Amino acid sequence: MLKLMLACCKVYISESRNRAALESIEQAAKLFTEAAIINKFQDETYNRVGYTLVSMLPPKPILNTCPLKSAVFAMVKAAFEAIDFNMHSGSHPRLGVVDHICFHPLAHTSLEQIAGIARSLASDMGSSLEVPIFLYGAAHEEGRALDSVRRELGYFRPNTKENIWAGGSKLAHLPLKPDEGPMQVDQYKGVCVIGATKWVDNYNVPIYSTDIAAVRRIAKRLSGRGGGFPSVQTMALAHGNNVTEVACNLLDPSMVGGDKVQLEVERIAREEGMVVGKGYFTDFSREEIIETYLNWHLDVNRS
Repeated sequence: MLKLMLACCKVYISESRNRAALESIEQAAKLFTEAAIINKFQDETYNRVGYTLVSMLPPKPILNTCPLKSAVFAMVKAAFEAIDFNMHSGSHPRLGVVDHICFHPLAHTSLEQIAGIARSLASDMGSSLEVPIFLYGAAHEEGRALDSVRRELGYFRPNTKENIWAGGSKLAHLPLKPDEGPMQVDQYKGVCVIGATKWVDNYNVPIYSTDIAAVRRIAKRLSGRGGGFPSVQTMALAHGNNVTEVACNLLDPSMVGGDKVQLEVERIAREEGMVVGKGYFTDFSREEIIETYLNWHLDVNRS
C-alpha cells in the first residue's frame, strides 16, 4: 500500500494592505489545482501576509512538474508584478517583496525531498525572476541557519527611528554571495531567503508596553541565543498602540510549545513590571494542516 506523501510550503509576502495585489497572488496559486492554500495569516500593522500551501507528492517527485513548486513560483511572480518594494512600510522586518519561503515535510515525506524542491524553486526564481536567493536549513549545503543569514543581511535592524521598516532594499552591495540569482539587488523586489526544515510553529505574545528596549530584554532571555529555550528564536516588534510583541519561532514544538513560551514570557515580564496578553499562533498546527488538506482533497474529488 502506497503511503500518502505530503509537502508544505509557507510563503511570506511583504504586503497586507493592498487587496488587489493579494487577490492576484491567490488567483495565481489557484491555477494549480493539486496544491491548496490551507491558511492565510494577514497582519496590517506588520504589513505582511503568510500563506500556507500543501500538496501531495508522487513517490518519486519530478521537480520540474511539482505542483507545490509551480504554485509557489506563480505566487512569487504575481507578487513581483503587483507590489513595489519601495512603497512598503511596516513594523515587521523584511528583505524583499517575497521575504521568506520555507518548505516542511509532512506525512511520509523526507526532509531531503523537500530540500530538493526548495533548491529547484530557488534556481528558477534566481534565473527567471532575477532576484538574489539565500538558502538555509537542509536546502543549504552546510545547513546554514535562517537567523544567521538574516543577521548578516541586516534584517533585524529597523531603518527608521520609529521601529518601522520602510522603503526598498538598502543593500546596494550584498555582504554575502547569493546561492542563486544576481549579485545586484533590484530595489523593486529586494532579496528572498528560501529554506527547508522540520516543522516550525510561530507564536506571538503581546506585551502592553511601548518600551521596546525592555521587551527586547524579555525576548532575548526567552531565546536560545540569550540563554533561554535552545529551540526558541525571538524578536521584539512594535504592534499597534501600546503593544509590543515577542514574536517566536518554535523550532521544536514538541519540546517547547506555545504554553511553555507563554508562561516564561509572563514570568520574565513580571520582573520588568509589565502586563502580558494571551499569545496566539499565526498558523494551524502540523496535524491540523494535514487534516485540513485531506478534507479539502476529498471535497475536490467529490465535486
